[in-house]
Amino acid sequence: MITETKRLYMRELCRDDFNELCEILQDKDVMYAYEHAFDDKEVQEWLEKQLRRYDEHGFGLWAVILKDSGAFIGQCGLTVQDFNGTDVVEIGYLFKKAYWHNGYATEAAAACKKYAFETLKVRRVYSIIRDNNIPSQMVAKRNGMTAVGRLDKFYYNMHMPHTVYSINDSEYYDSLSES
Repeated sequence: MITETKRLYMRELCRDDFNELCEILQDKDVMYAYEHAFDDKEVQEWLEKQLRRYDEHGFGLWAVILKDSGAFIGQCGLTVQDFNGTDVVEIGYLFKKAYWHNGYATEAAAACKKYAFETLKVRRVYSIIRDNNIPSQMVAKRNGMTAVGRLDKFYYNMHMPHTVYSINDSEYYDSLSES
């Protein structure tokens, strides 16, 4: 287990999670910000990329598990992403559609923010979100982040504008003292 919340825990993905990832990455509704659902090869590449991230950085996207049932409901975690030529630590999340609108993404993202600041001692974390992905933007805002910039990613033969959200460690620790 990497981290936990009241309702969830997160662990590293493993190759046995392929079918669970297919339920997320092959759902066109979940993947609308990517403009396509993944095929089996792309899901396998996604999984292998996370496993490499664990080796290279010590973190990546993690499996999100419901404590009460043991159900694999999504993935959330930390990745290194490019923000206009600078590598930044990003909080990212994707959940099975059946588990949307229950606060799980916000809960998991907040746990990842805490892990980044308190365990990894990162100074600033980001969420880089497609401009048409309003629900994910709301998760970032509920996670205490504010918009700090924009960038354009070229993916799947198209330009995809993104809004970049961020919070730094002092803002995080200030929010803890206010609670």
